[in-house]
Amino acid sequence: MKRIFVYVKPMLWRIAGGLTVKTIGTVMDLFIPWILAYMIDDVVPQRSVKLIIFWGFIMVICSVCALLGNVIANRMASSTARDITLRIRHDLFSKITHLSCRQSDEFTIPSLISRLSTDTYNTHQMLGMIQRLGVRAPILLLGGIVVTMTLEPVLTLVMLAAIPPLGIIVWFVAKKGIKLYSELQKRIDRMVRTVREDVAGIRVIKALSKSEYEKKRFDSVNIDAAAAENKAKNNMAISSPAMNLFLNLGLTAVIVVGAFRVNAGVSQTGKIIAFMTYFTIILNALLSINRIFTVMSQGTASANRISSVLDAPAECKILPPDHKDTGYFISFENVSFSYSGGARQLKNISFGLKKGQTLGIIGPTGCGKTTLIQLLLRFYDADSGTVRIEGDDIRSVPLEDLRGRFGIAFQNDFIMADSVRENVVFGRDIDERGVRAGLAGAQASEFVDRLDGGIDHRLTARGTNVSGGQRQRILISRALAAYPEILILDDSSSALDYKTDARLRRAVRENYSDTTTIIAAQRVSSIRHADLIIVMDNGAAVGMGTHEELMRDCGEYRLIAESQMGGDIADGGGQG
Repeated sequence: MKRIFVYVKPMLWRIAGGLTVKTIGTVMDLFIPWILAYMIDDVVPQRSVKLIIFWGFIMVICSVCALLGNVIANRMASSTARDITLRIRHDLFSKITHLSCRQSDEFTIPSLISRLSTDTYNTHQMLGMIQRLGVRAPILLLGGIVVTMTLEPVLTLVMLAAIPPLGIIVWFVAKKGIKLYSELQKRIDRMVRTVREDVAGIRVIKALSKSEYEKKRFDSVNIDAAAAENKAKNNMAISSPAMNLFLNLGLTAVIVVGAFRVNAGVSQTGKIIAFMTYFTIILNALLSINRIFTVMSQGTASANRISSVLDAPAECKILPPDHKDTGYFISFENVSFSYSGGARQLKNISFGLKKGQTLGIIGPTGCGKTTLIQLLLRFYDADSGTVRIEGDDIRSVPLEDLRGRFGIAFQNDFIMADSVRENVVFGRDIDERGVRAGLAGAQASEFVDRLDGGIDHRLTARGTNVSGGQRQRILISRALAAYPEILILDDSSSALDYKTDARLRRAVRENYSDTTTIIAAQRVSSIRHADLIIVMDNGAAVGMGTHEELMRDCGEYRLIAESQMGGDIADGGGQG
């Protein structure tokens, strides 16, 4: 919660201005019943029309000032809450994009989406409510008590007897509410995760006729979230009936005592009428305070969740320069890694790759191919060992400089709902020539030129209006367009036919000869011409060398090659 005050601090002058206007408007509201009592008890008995008109005019002025003050203050409160939330949401999104992959795994993507949307909304509501009612309600409460003290001290004491138990109830309910709303947000996270999974896999769900199963799975998390919300709301709902009970009992006592005092001649009718008006004002103020505590319970829980992300330490710290002349452009030195600190996903990986060479990585699903690439990109830091580029430990290189050297195409990368051109450029400084070169190198020019509008053809989100192979070639075009120093193709040609895959690899060799290429693939044909091939199995490098060397010395590689292409690949034939 303290983290949110950092965003409130620059707005303090605006908040102070709005609260000042709100205070003036609220005080005007308090004057009206007092003037009414004065008119009934002191002005009317004088039978002076001029005085009645004068004080009536004063009441009108107070009413207008109260109306304008509250409207202006509410508009200022809304704009201030909007601007604070805008900055929070901007910084939260920025922080999320800079979280390490390990931190993203810990928070989970659905939870981060929920914090960026639902939690920022709850915080916005809290900030607005505090400014709109956080001053008005206490002033009406305390001001009403002070004025009633001057009017009827005895009746005020009767009324005040109902307030202490109300304060205790509201405090306990609000304290418990923060925990319940925190739990509610966790349930919402789970519901968002389920929806996200179903949307991403909707085609598989339909293909396997699992729609009913997924409906039941969603119903389960939906009911769970509804139950948590119901529990939180029921907790907060206790305060309102309790307040009404005690306040109505107090009101009844005030009416009875007031009637006896008027009958005894120790009080006046106007004061009793004004007192009843003030009692109503105080009642509404207490109900408003109850609303504030309800919104604050929800907002505080959300603010704490936002703060936990904003305060997350930077895991990818830049270490002091560490250069070592390895003789290689890219080198791994006894690198080991595990995602959760348990079983290792990579075990003592060591190799060197010179500039312009091609590295092929092959192995079964889950063997560590993508993990190795993620360490090179510093999405994760190795548990032990060192990854170097041109002799520099990548942990000593600023992330922007490090990742600016790469062109990357993942198998399941994303397509924006924009033109082919914008999907290739991807916000970088790439001209028309670079776009065309990337498309040509990825063997995408032929089908892109046939699209309506060519490179300005608009793609749908996730590229659902093109085939899988066409989508992959657009992603590879994005990687090639900037002429990167290091090109990474992580199983990104799995949807291409062998002929197109061969033309792609030939184009990369001929047109990007200075680019160091890393290809992670399931097919031997995609990596057989690499200068170095690493055969991965269960996180370990079980074979390393050229295609010919591995066919001779590595049984795992030979088994993969023969199962895919038979004697043709084993003998070194096939397209290249």
